[in-house]
Amino acid sequence: QVQLVESGGGLVQPGGSLRLSCAASGFISNLLSIGWYRQAPGKPRELVTTFARDGRTTYADSVKGRFTLSRDNSKNTADLQMNSLKPEDTAVYYCNVKYKTDRGDFSSWGLGTQVTVSS
Repeated sequence: QVQLVESGGGLVQPGGSLRLSCAASGFISNLLSIGWYRQAPGKPRELVTTFARDGRTTYADSVKGRFTLSRDNSKNTADLQMNSLKPEDTAVYYCNVKYKTDRGDFSSWGLGTQVTVSS
């Protein structure tokens, strides 16, 4: 089972920036996707951005132009650069990886990191 560890969350003022990091333990030989989701209080978990095996990176409309996903395959990391943050970006952010093994497809989640945007 792949384990994920997120870091980089915190409190930031509106308009500020944060960079979240996700590190995956173990070697992922057949990656299906890696990305970030978030969950605000009282709301369902939603996709922020994901990189798929076909090479496409998808962003939620609400973060397009402000958030950027970057990956380092050699280190199994996926960082999320968040700029021009808004109060509505406040949420717990979770890293997710989906991968295939000879035993089937798996999905792993990190424990999450809190991002609070407030003045």
